[in-house]
Amino acid sequence: MVAGAGSGNRAVGAAARGAGSSMARSGRLRSGAAAKLKRWRKGHSSDSNPETRQHRLAARSRFCSRPAEKSNLTVDAVKLHNELQSGSLRLERAGDSAQRMEEGSAEEAATEKSSGTFLSGLSDCTNVTFSKVQRFWESNSAAHKEICAVLAAVTEVIRSRGGKESETEYFAALMTTLEAVESPESLSAVAYLLNIVLKRVPSPVLIKKFSDASKAFMSIVSSQACSSSTSALRWVLSCLATLLRKQDLAAWSYPVTLHVFHGLLSFCVHTKPKVRKAAQHGVCSVLRGSEFMFGDAAPEHHPAAPSTAKFCVQEIEKAGGAKEATTTLHVLALLRDVLPCFPAAVVKTCCETLLRVMTLSHVLVTACAMQAFHSLFSAQASVACLPAELNAQIITALYDYVPSTSDLQPLLTWLSTMERAHINLGRLQKDLCWAHLPRIFSAAMNCFLSPHSQVVSAAAQTLETILSECIAPHMEDVGTVSASAPAPAAYLCKMFRSVEEGLTYRFHAAWDEVLRVLEVFFETCGKQCHPIMRKCLQSLCDLRLSPHFPYTAEVDQAVGAAVSTMGPEVLLEAVPLEINGKEETLDFPRSWLLPVLRDNVQGARLGFFTSYFLPLAATLKSRALEFTQAGKSVEAKIYDTLQWQVWTLLPGFCTHPTDVLGAFKGLARTMGMAISERPDLRPTVCQALRTLIHKGCETDAERAEVGRFAKNFLPILFNVYSQPEEDGGTSAQRRSVLDTVRYLTITDPQMVCGFLEKASAKLTSPESSEFARLSILDLVVAMAPYADEQSLDSLYRTIQPSLQSKERSMQKKAYRVLEEVCAAPHAPCQAFVHSHLQELQAALLDSLKSAASPAKRPRLKCLFHIVKQLSAEHEPFVTALVPEVILCTKEVSVGARKNAFMLLVEMGHAFIRFGPTPEEAMQRFLLLIYVGLTGSVTMISCTVLALTRLFFEFKDHLEFSVVEQLLQNICLLLASRTRDVVKAALGFLKVTLLLVDTKLLAKHVQTMLEAVGNLSDDMRRHFRMKLRNLFIKFIRKFGFELVKGLLPAEYHKVLVNIRKAESRSRKQRALKKAAADMDEEEAPAPQPRGDSMEEILADSEDEEEEEEERHRSKEWRKQARQKGQAWLKEGEDDEPLNFLDPNVSQRVLATKPGSKRSRGVSHDFQMSEDGRLIIHEEEEELDDDEGKGADEEMADVLQDVGLRSKKSQKRRFREEPDDEEAEGGASSQYRAGGSGIHRPLNKEPAFGAEYRSKKGKGDVKKKGQLDPYAYIPLNRAKLNRRKRAKMQGQFKGLMKGAQRGAKAGRRNRLKSQRS
Repeated sequence: MVAGAGSGNRAVGAAARGAGSSMARSGRLRSGAAAKLKRWRKGHSSDSNPETRQHRLAARSRFCSRPAEKSNLTVDAVKLHNELQSGSLRLERAGDSAQRMEEGSAEEAATEKSSGTFLSGLSDCTNVTFSKVQRFWESNSAAHKEICAVLAAVTEVIRSRGGKESETEYFAALMTTLEAVESPESLSAVAYLLNIVLKRVPSPVLIKKFSDASKAFMSIVSSQACSSSTSALRWVLSCLATLLRKQDLAAWSYPVTLHVFHGLLSFCVHTKPKVRKAAQHGVCSVLRGSEFMFGDAAPEHHPAAPSTAKFCVQEIEKAGGAKEATTTLHVLALLRDVLPCFPAAVVKTCCETLLRVMTLSHVLVTACAMQAFHSLFSAQASVACLPAELNAQIITALYDYVPSTSDLQPLLTWLSTMERAHINLGRLQKDLCWAHLPRIFSAAMNCFLSPHSQVVSAAAQTLETILSECIAPHMEDVGTVSASAPAPAAYLCKMFRSVEEGLTYRFHAAWDEVLRVLEVFFETCGKQCHPIMRKCLQSLCDLRLSPHFPYTAEVDQAVGAAVSTMGPEVLLEAVPLEINGKEETLDFPRSWLLPVLRDNVQGARLGFFTSYFLPLAATLKSRALEFTQAGKSVEAKIYDTLQWQVWTLLPGFCTHPTDVLGAFKGLARTMGMAISERPDLRPTVCQALRTLIHKGCETDAERAEVGRFAKNFLPILFNVYSQPEEDGGTSAQRRSVLDTVRYLTITDPQMVCGFLEKASAKLTSPESSEFARLSILDLVVAMAPYADEQSLDSLYRTIQPSLQSKERSMQKKAYRVLEEVCAAPHAPCQAFVHSHLQELQAALLDSLKSAASPAKRPRLKCLFHIVKQLSAEHEPFVTALVPEVILCTKEVSVGARKNAFMLLVEMGHAFIRFGPTPEEAMQRFLLLIYVGLTGSVTMISCTVLALTRLFFEFKDHLEFSVVEQLLQNICLLLASRTRDVVKAALGFLKVTLLLVDTKLLAKHVQTMLEAVGNLSDDMRRHFRMKLRNLFIKFIRKFGFELVKGLLPAEYHKVLVNIRKAESRSRKQRALKKAAADMDEEEAPAPQPRGDSMEEILADSEDEEEEEEERHRSKEWRKQARQKGQAWLKEGEDDEPLNFLDPNVSQRVLATKPGSKRSRGVSHDFQMSEDGRLIIHEEEEELDDDEGKGADEEMADVLQDVGLRSKKSQKRRFREEPDDEEAEGGASSQYRAGGSGIHRPLNKEPAFGAEYRSKKGKGDVKKKGQLDPYAYIPLNRAKLNRRKRAKMQGQFKGLMKGAQRGAKAGRRNRLKSQRS
């Protein structure tokens, strides 16, 4: 009401101003008009509120009259009204603040009546059950107004009788209303509300009132059965279903209950789709969702299931083979949902009926019946519903209904149904399932001959799924499978033979899918079935060598799967490598097996590598040396590459080997020699050794066996790593060697101590070079965590001088040694740290001044581990670390910054441990941090970052007075002239808005916004994006008006833009939520253009979505009509069709038969006139989500305080379209041109050719046509201020060109006159 009055006032004012402006424009008035019209006095023509207010007073008296008593037109009522109008009504109401008006005079009562509409009735209902009505609000709907009127009336009745507005009271009141209403609209409204509330009424109430309620519902159903409006009938049927679902098991023994259920069941074949779907949904909910079906004493099936099945069978038989078969389709749709709920005897009868109806060769009937079978198998019903024998019988019967291989959709459905049938049979009885598998494999392989790629892919997917779900779980129980093995191994042989047949040329178009199926077969059964698979492996290798074979990658994957399950020995027995170093030619046709073996070997015998591949590698290496000495570099390179490829198999053989105990001792010496003498093999052998330690030593005996050779490997590794890069290989090789020193994890500790002692001696030796000392320190870092306490004490004495060394590399590595010792979980390291704690503290404090920047990261990590072990008496040490830690929060190294923040947080935890209370401890710690605010600019910015991180971590241990003091200090820092300080302070404000409660922060909003508003112009420009994101958070917490009032005028434009963006974002979220809520509805989705209550209540503001939905509906109906059509495939080569053939049903197709289409991919490119393809470059789309910037900004803040690592982001730019281009500029600019086939086919005259002179150069004027001037088209884009200079430059160039042309013409005329 208020909104309407305000808009009326504005309209009156606008009309007055419009009249005044028209008078001003008209100039002089006609004679005699001056006396009739009122003129504004001079200086008052722009008054927005003139003295004459008769229209305004009339509007106020009509809409805004205030009664003598209290009015219900409160702020809350206006807020509710506005929310209802905008479609965003929420459940939060201030019902207590809005008091009802008392009776007064007749005039006041009339005024009150005019201001109180049906909206009040909607707002009076407080039961959340009816929130759905408020959520789908549409004020212009008459049906919705009827619902609100009924709801308001029922609410008033309940309140007048002192009710509590419970679901039971609403149920009773609505049932009484249901019997009293007469109009169809009211009946629909009451039924809709009943449908909502019945789901929340307690079950005992519905059980007791079943007789009365069902009688009332059935009377309405009988009266509305033939009505043109389906809304009331639909909701009453839904009410019946809910009522039946709430009944207990005893109620179903009464005939009246079954009578009511049969009444609901009869509407499952109703002609109206919405009624039919509601009835079918209700029957399904009763059979599957009745409450007694989920109890402890639940029966195996619902008592109404047999009668439901009987009804379905009778309806199908009654419909017979009618042409349309509409009723049959309706019953099949019901069976698809309820068939898994029937008992076994009834299921058998229904399945027989389905098979009989499929013999009609009606395409849609067959498809729906197949869907019913699919749902039966997918439901994984119990044996009481679907025994294994019945499942097997259905599978056998369905082979009589195999569609033609050229019939796309029916064949896809059949494959999917058979897949689920076999999986369900495997679940029920494994042996019976395996007996049926060979036939489905044979039938699926026939589908590989289909011209449709979708059928081939579906058949391959069916076989892969059956292999993984029916065969793989039971392969452990099957022994080695041979060709003469009895069942069940014989079934596997038949299945594999069927798939292997796919490698023949007949299946060449589908070889890629056949190879994928073979890959899965190898993975599933390769370990047990390798005797019957050797021939297939030979075929695969021969196929790969055929010229121009397109599926080499698929063959490699299939053979790789065989290697991983069968092992390399089986593969090489079936397919020899054919490489022995004595080849006369350099073809090596089987060399492709080496990379396949490398990538897939695991769980093999190390002894096989030693006996087969090591001699082969040695032979190839010697042959390469022979060719090198003979000067044949190409041949030498080939053999050298081959021997290297053989060595690359070693890491695979070291992955979960089966004979570590017996075979490693024969391989260890060769590996050690390769590491020391063969730099080219060093990374590979080191990788193999690491793999063996981590993935090969699974038992203590295996670890002891490999660890026994540590005394041989570690000296070799140490010597290699200590050599300069010229001798020790590249840096990558040295890193590989250092990683392999992890051999120490399985090495005897006494041996490690001996190596550590020798390393310390070399470290202090004056003969050692700097490179040697750095290398030794790297080795010490690796060994230190595994040494005993005595060796660690000696090592500490050795490296202590290096902590203050002026050589940065030495200092950094010394700190790395200390870090590893402090962080190691082993007992000797922990004991060393505890015993040397005081000494470590003194050493670290003494070396503070000499700590170099590269050493900061390990130094801080070392301090982190030490602080974790400190107690209250060590508080001075922690206090002394504060300045260093704060400054390190802005170190160049990312690792140093991360460790600084970690140490800072750990120091806070240490103070909490020190006590006495967490609050006092944190206040004491923050006082130490505050000192940094008095230092240099860098110290201040680092301190603010440290305070931000501490506030984030310890917000629960900080008193609010401390937070207030901290906030005030940060606001003062916003006045700084240094960008780093301001940036850190803005980050603190963002974290504060994220963590502090709105109520606590409210009294500091003015302080924060005033500090932000007082930023200098330079700061405001530099941090404009940070400020924008900060304002977004302020507006979300405190509202737009408050923030706008506290900020200066120069920020208002940004705030208005933020409000618009936020409003747009809220609307988009509301639309998405409404769409999600619609999808979650229990009732079936309504069809377009219906009269159901859901559509009436739906938000239909977006007309484009409705148009798109109608378009999809039309397309769906068109496809349905096409699906309903059937074609009869004629015989091949003019052979007459034999209708007595038992397979004649395969001649009835749902897909129009025609020539086989190629499986090529359509490129969907446009074609030019001369046959060239036109390919448009796609522009990268950018997401302009407003909230994304804010999230990224908060991520930046958290990254600054060490809470999140910053990911690399690709910087994307959007190029603005050139304003000079016309709107149609998106079309192709390509034009055919050239000679031959590229000649232009449609020759168009050049622009301005009609003005061209036939005798000389230049243009001539034509009579009756425009002058031949360059006319500039009018384009509003030229008014763009940012591109003004560009436009002016173009015009200047145009003028200069015209002037030059005019001068040239003038000179030519003068020359012609003189001559």
